[in-house]
Amino acid sequence: MVDITLPESLRDVEQVRSVRTPAQLDYEFTAGDATTRFLTGITQKRIIGQQAPGGRVYVPPRGADPELGQPTPTDVEVAQVGTVTSFCVVNLQFYGSVMEIPYVSALILLDGADLSIMHLIQEVPADQVRIGMRVEAVWRDDADIEPTLESIKHFRPNGEPDDTDVRIPGEGHGTGLGSWIGGVAPTEAVIRNPRTGVGGTTEGDEA
Repeated sequence: MVDITLPESLRDVEQVRSVRTPAQLDYEFTAGDATTRFLTGITQKRIIGQQAPGGRVYVPPRGADPELGQPTPTDVEVAQVGTVTSFCVVNLQFYGSVMEIPYVSALILLDGADLSIMHLIQEVPADQVRIGMRVEAVWRDDADIEPTLESIKHFRPNGEPDDTDVRIPGEGHGTGLGSWIGGVAPTEAVIRNPRTGVGGTTEGDEA
């Protein structure tokens, strides 16, 4: 360590070992055409995505297909029910949080969409949330609806059977993490769809 020689006037002053520097970031967001239509739909308790030329539906829409770079001009209303494709149980409080821990933040693939949204899962114990769980949107009261995804208070289990072919958007096959038929997840590198029998290989198949 390099020796530092302090001026005479500072030699008896206590050294600074840490500094707290509170920071605040204020910003304004200007919604483009696609986001405006999406948020307008939210005020009507509708979830609006946009369809790309290749057929994929993006929610929330951004006006263009991120893979093809082509406009997505076709509005598509998707369902308010979907499937949990991934989730995180939050056990640590952070600054500004008002949520009671533990709580669950999840990626939810809405029926009719090809891109998961992130939202809260509630009305179920955190340790019972699972990949493949079917959930539905719970909205604020009409008087409290605003053009924000927070107008959906959370998602909750809707009582439907788990999706046995959970699919992460962009993947052509199931993840093997849902409630698979027979309760056993496939171990193949390429997974056969247990519902349709398409793809992959199974033991005993001919080469």
